[in-house]
Amino acid sequence: MGTKQKYTKGYVTSKDGNVIGYRQMGSGPGIILLHGGAKGSQSLMQLGMALSDDFTVYIPDRRGRGLSGPFGDNYGLQREVEDMDALLKKTGALYVFGTATGGIIALQSALYLPAIHKAVLYEPPFYVNETEMNNFNDIGKRYDQYVAEGKLSMAMVTSSEIATKVSGDELEPPYQWVKYMPNIIMRLIFRIIIEVDARNVKGDDVTLKDLIPTFHNDVVLVNETKGTIENFKDVSAEVLLLNGSKTFLFLKHIIDALNEILPHVKRVEIQGIDHAAAEDTTGKPEIVADEIKRFFQK
Repeated sequence: MGTKQKYTKGYVTSKDGNVIGYRQMGSGPGIILLHGGAKGSQSLMQLGMALSDDFTVYIPDRRGRGLSGPFGDNYGLQREVEDMDALLKKTGALYVFGTATGGIIALQSALYLPAIHKAVLYEPPFYVNETEMNNFNDIGKRYDQYVAEGKLSMAMVTSSEIATKVSGDELEPPYQWVKYMPNIIMRLIFRIIIEVDARNVKGDDVTLKDLIPTFHNDVVLVNETKGTIENFKDVSAEVLLLNGSKTFLFLKHIIDALNEILPHVKRVEIQGIDHAAAEDTTGKPEIVADEIKRFFQK
């Protein structure tokens, strides 16, 4: 399936005056799809297309990317919830889906915005286990240092350590190769990926080179959730927690914790997929779309 289906563009103005742009396709009840770190709306186009026969799909570029304005002052979860509020009011959508840090924003929004009736979260990296998050933040600091030095391929090599060094050694395929691949080879692979992407990017898509630095801001969101998990016992929306059987162990720990806290919750583990499952280039978005449809149409 290609990613070039036609879409229209729309814009909303958030509380702080920032403009949030989104792609729109399909027809039916509204659903907003939120991408994760170092990504843009382009990464969820196949998922959007898989849902577009049944839903009107809105895929925003979260602030700091693509169709949207900059991160702005005092960036954090409050700004992201304000952006979601503006999107909900403009679109009338009642459903949200978020993958990775997009899932953090979706659940935080569901806590404060009663317009959200149902939310699907795919492996949101909430701050639950301090040891695992210390490891995560160590990776984030080194990532930021490489970005500051202009070494984007090394930043990507460093981010791959999330697969091997946050939870320790309990690593499932397909990530085992990360453990044994020499850094010099990985750096070369990522350098080629960045260069090829820059040559081929088209239309409203954002280059990987421009997306890589935005990961810093998603680490900010993860850390803002420290000590907040008990708050989510007050979420009134129905929530579906999704994870892949081949994902990182620390994300399964987070899903376990959320499953204990959320009052109106269902959990599904999808066999054979990993953390990138919802995304175009490396995932299996049609499988994720099937679970979303089942949950929203019941």
